[in-house]
This record gives sequence, C-alpha cells and structure tokens, in this order.
Amino acid sequence: MSFMKYLNQVSVLLLMSCLLFSDVTQSEPRQLSTRGDSLDRIVAVVNDGVILSSELDKEISRITARLRQQKTELPSQTVLRTQVLDRLIQQELQLQRAEKGGLKVTDDMLNSMLNDIANSNGVKFSDLPATIEAQGQSYAAYREDIRRDIALQIMQRDVVSNIKITPRELEQALARQSRTPDANAEYNLSHILISVASNATPEQLAQREARANEVVSKAKAGQSFAELAVSYSDSSTNVDGGNLGWRNGTQLPSIIADRIPGLKAGELTEIIRSPSGFHIFRLNDKRGGTASQELQSQVHARHILLKTTEVEDDNTVKQRLEKIRARILAGEDFAAIASVTSQDPGSAVQGGDLGWAGPGVFVGEFEKAVDKLDENEISEPFKSQFGWHIVQLLGRRTQDISEENRRNKAYAALRESRAEEAIDLWIRELRSNAYIEVLL
Repeated sequence: MSFMKYLNQVSVLLLMSCLLFSDVTQSEPRQLSTRGDSLDRIVAVVNDGVILSSELDKEISRITARLRQQKTELPSQTVLRTQVLDRLIQQELQLQRAEKGGLKVTDDMLNSMLNDIANSNGVKFSDLPATIEAQGQSYAAYREDIRRDIALQIMQRDVVSNIKITPRELEQALARQSRTPDANAEYNLSHILISVASNATPEQLAQREARANEVVSKAKAGQSFAELAVSYSDSSTNVDGGNLGWRNGTQLPSIIADRIPGLKAGELTEIIRSPSGFHIFRLNDKRGGTASQELQSQVHARHILLKTTEVEDDNTVKQRLEKIRARILAGEDFAAIASVTSQDPGSAVQGGDLGWAGPGVFVGEFEKAVDKLDENEISEPFKSQFGWHIVQLLGRRTQDISEENRRNKAYAALRESRAEEAIDLWIRELRSNAYIEVLL
C-alpha cells in the first residue's frame, strides 16, 4: 500500500489547538525563485509567499495518479491545473495563518504521526525512510508533507471547534433522530458546491445557479458525479471527486439531514441554496443498523488524596494515609475525614465521593486499585501522578449509557455537519483579506 494515500488522511485526535489570529499582511509579487542551481517559475503569489511551478506539477501528478487509480475520468489539463492551483493557494493561506498564530508542529508530534503511519502499514518506524525512498520519494520531503498536513488539519479542527451548538439545536436534533427509524443508518455521500460571493449581483447569482443546473443535467444524463466535482465544484473536496465518505444519520450536513434518508443509492438531491452557494449532493450508498443498548460496567468510589511537599516526602505521606485508613477501619466516618483532610478540591467537599464512573475515567494506577477491591473495601495507600490515595469501593453496576452517548454523539455530529461549510467560509474570508496573484 502506497504511503502517499496518507497525505490527506492524517489523524490529529490528540493535537487540538486554540489559536489567536492576526491580520494577513500583503507583499509585492515576485516573479522568479531559485532552488539550488535551477530556476523555478512562480505560478502564484500569496501574500508574502509563493507557489512554484514545480510544486504545482508535483501536486497535479499526485492527484492525477489517484484519480486514475479510482478510475475517474480526468478533466482537461487546463481545468485540472486551475483546480489544483486553487487548492494550493488555499493551503498556503491556511499555513500562513497557522504561522502567524504561533502554531508549531514539533518533531515529536511529527514522529508520532509517522510512527502511526508505519504501524498502519506493518512497517517498523526505523524502516520507514527506506520504504519511502523505495517508492521514489524523498523522505525529507515526505516528512515536510506530513508536517504540513498536520498543521492544516489542526487549523481546520480549530475552526470546527468554534462552531456553537445551542441547547435548542441539540434538542431539535435529538427530536429529529427520534423520528428517524434508521437513525443508526450510514450514508456514503458526494458533494458539489457552486460557490456564490457574498456581494454577488443578481446577474452573477443567476449565472452561478445556471452552472449548478448544468451540473445536475449532466449528472442525470449519466456523466460521472466524481468527474463533475473535479471540473465544477468549488468545495475543498473537489479534487477528491467530491466524496464525503460514510456518515451516520446524525452526521449528515444540516442542510440535507431531512433529504438524504429518502434517497435511493445513486440519486441526487435538488439544488440547495446556502450562504456559501448552491449545493448538489449524491447518495452513493447506504447501510443501516438498529439501535441497541450500550451497557457499561461502572464503579462508585470515594478517596482521600494527599500530596507530597518539600517537608513531607513520599514515605511521610504514605504513613499519614495508613493512619487515616486505620482510623476509618476502627469506625470513624470516611466522608468526614475526607472532607477535612483530602487535598482533592473537586471531591473533598463531597466527602471524597467520585460518583459513578466507567472505564478510562480514572488514571491507570487508580483504576487498577479500584478493580482489586471488593465492595466497601478500602485500599492500602498507593501513588498516582496526582499524589497518594486511599480509595473505597462503594459499589459496582452495569449501566445503559445509550441516552448519554446519544446526546454526546448528536452534539458532536451537529458540529461535524457544519464543518465543511464553516471551513469553506473561513477560507473565503482568508482569501478576501489576502493579496493573491496568479501567474499561469
């Protein structure tokens, strides 16, 4: 399996970042750039950055190879070159904003991602450079491609994280789910966006709508939707054939949530107007499931936490907890002692009570200590990253967490359903404040 496929599939679940952005500056255009002894023509100026002809050619080659592998008919070279350059301009704008916001993808972050990629392909991390070189790529260039993709996805995730969902919107989404018999069904979608400028004149609006109608006519006449997306779509997914992948019923874009479930595989939505333009969606495939209980083993525990200080080392704190444990075993009230001695501010006021918790809530050492206890048993003192504990197990239960998860998933899905449009609008804002000159 080629490692190139991972260049646009980098997962950054642990790399969330909130960034403060400053205004984009402008600079005078430059016409030529030298790399080593060679002369490389500039094809676009983006603020104080440039895109080189060699970079454009490299990206065109990569996307062409992928489209051919997917057996998608290629558009004309003029259209493809224009679409790919536009994508590179978008990426350059995002990377410039990341740099201005102080975002740095460290070598540790990069190596962690490369290690994941190696493991996914059954290759040792130490063998990754040789594997990449054997595919005809420079490992140094490959590392920088991955570093760039991590930065882009962090930026886009930051945009998505700022999408606000009101309580009313959440309740409406839950109500909509309850009216959908196959709420757990999944849908494979493709999308074409014909963008409309916010200040478009009526004539320009009519032209863009006519272009959307042209796309629908060609799609209904049998032309590949993926080919139309490459040639016509203004969405960031255009060079991917417009494919949005699999999404369950709660993750459908909000503008089509009530339309897609009624479509059959291969059918199109009507043209849908939104602030960003005209949208056309295609349902590629559908698979369903039925709702079921989600049972989780939970524990109810309470604890007393003491921390070491400059005057109380590990041994001293451990001995204090041993004496406290002995007092409780002799009949003193755990909650009363916890409320005045525990140094966990979150639980001390509750007599040390941590409530019901499922797997993964507690740190490893704490969870292991609780797992060994019988009901009402108090542990010996043990150490975690937070300090020294004694813990009492108050009970165990198996809980149906379907409703809790349903609400959590609905909230996340609402944000995800607005992600693409939020990113497209954000990129449009970046462009409107940027100096861009195309020199093709």
